[in-house]
Amino acid sequence: MAVAPFFLRLLKLLTIVLTSALLALPVYAASSPEQTLGLIRHTFRSHRPPPPFVRYTLTRRQLTNEGFPDFIWTYTYHIWCRTSDNAALGRRVFRGGSYGSLEFLRPTFNAATDPGPPTADLFEPAPATKQATPAPIFDRLREIGGVEALGETDYQVLSAVTEGELIHVRLLPRREPERNRLRELFADRRTYELKKAVATDRLFTQFQSYPELYTLTLGAAGGYPVVTAIHGVVDDSTFDEAARYIDYTFTEISFPATMPDWYFEPSGYGAHAKEAPQ
Repeated sequence: MAVAPFFLRLLKLLTIVLTSALLALPVYAASSPEQTLGLIRHTFRSHRPPPPFVRYTLTRRQLTNEGFPDFIWTYTYHIWCRTSDNAALGRRVFRGGSYGSLEFLRPTFNAATDPGPPTADLFEPAPATKQATPAPIFDRLREIGGVEALGETDYQVLSAVTEGELIHVRLLPRREPERNRLRELFADRRTYELKKAVATDRLFTQFQSYPELYTLTLGAAGGYPVVTAIHGVVDDSTFDEAARYIDYTFTEISFPATMPDWYFEPSGYGAHAKEAPQ
């Protein structure tokens, strides 16, 4: 009589082990570097669109040329963003817990503003600054396990190799390198979930802009892939070594069900000053 419970426990343990092993297997198996890129992009975009609103804290850090904290360009903001158009309400957070005035923001990559939001589509080309080059036409690739993969028009895949638990994909833009910004991707080798990306960007100052290289770390919030950190390196010889590095962190990411319309209408900020969120 004591044998039956033992076998039941053993059967339950085997079921758990087999289920875990099956869940760890890839949903699709890529047979070429191009299909690997397609699966990473498909997996990332399977979580889209993101929720209509995202609230987060953005912290920016930079050093002076002498290597000391640059208090002008080091700051923290609480941000309430509408993801359909990236319109956002921001409030700067000062030391001691005080808050700045209401500011209208539009966080965007590769623009004269702070990058974001954390739910941004990293595969979306940056806004065009001049007439776009038409996309080349490629033959369709075969279907991969029910996912229709089209010929890659934006990037040439230089390599896709497994490095430990990650797939490392190196990319070269086929056209408009300032718009097609991705250069490297690191994704889970089993699930194709994007874990890290390297992309170009630009640092804008009052008089000019400088090329930057971003390393973006991704995590998850509310079941959605989100950017949690960015390490930027300015690629310009006029910058001293210490000032070349800019770091952003995205924390306290949440998805409120609603936000008041006036958050995204700066003309109404004065009338709603007493309702300002913190």
